[in-house]
Amino acid sequence: MALSHEKIETNSFLLIVLTLLTVAIGGLVEIVPLYFQKSTTEPVQGLQPYDALRLAGRDIYQREGCYNCHSQMIRPFRAETLRYGPYSVAGEFVWDHPFQWGSKRTGPDLARVGGRYNDEWHRAHLMNPRDLVPESNMPGYPWLAKDAVDHTTIAAHMSALRKVGVPYTDEDIAKAPEVVRGKTEMEALIAYLQGLGTVIK
Repeated sequence: MALSHEKIETNSFLLIVLTLLTVAIGGLVEIVPLYFQKSTTEPVQGLQPYDALRLAGRDIYQREGCYNCHSQMIRPFRAETLRYGPYSVAGEFVWDHPFQWGSKRTGPDLARVGGRYNDEWHRAHLMNPRDLVPESNMPGYPWLAKDAVDHTTIAAHMSALRKVGVPYTDEDIAKAPEVVRGKTEMEALIAYLQGLGTVIK
């Protein structure tokens, strides 16, 4: 018995099942090939996994919701590359879990911010953004200058990332607590920002 258009539209259960099946097949066709493309699964030349301090900074970046306003994806359009630099490629982010690409930008893109400003500029900007950019609507993050990085969890975090493919060595993991001990969250966040986009010039 062939399914007519009318039967599908009038049977809500059948419509839901067929819609889910269509979306699942479409999703597989779009996503599965990416797992077999070298450009999306292999790191770009010179890419290193985040050291312990930058990894802690990345956690703070996520915790404070910076990704809600700042994308780390430069699109391959002339206006984008003129403003921000070379467009983003998947190989730059193969060890990011989760990656910070996004489509919304309230603030500027941060994919190539590393080295654009010195540490003092970032520190002043995080304390009170309007001191440097009067039209900014970004809040200040002064507590980051006082709060210390939690050195007790960083090794476990790196071990978990190693399980999903990030090439951390036993030595990297063993040294991690000492690397971040005594560092402020602001120092960690600045270290993370200063490394963004420095692999591809």
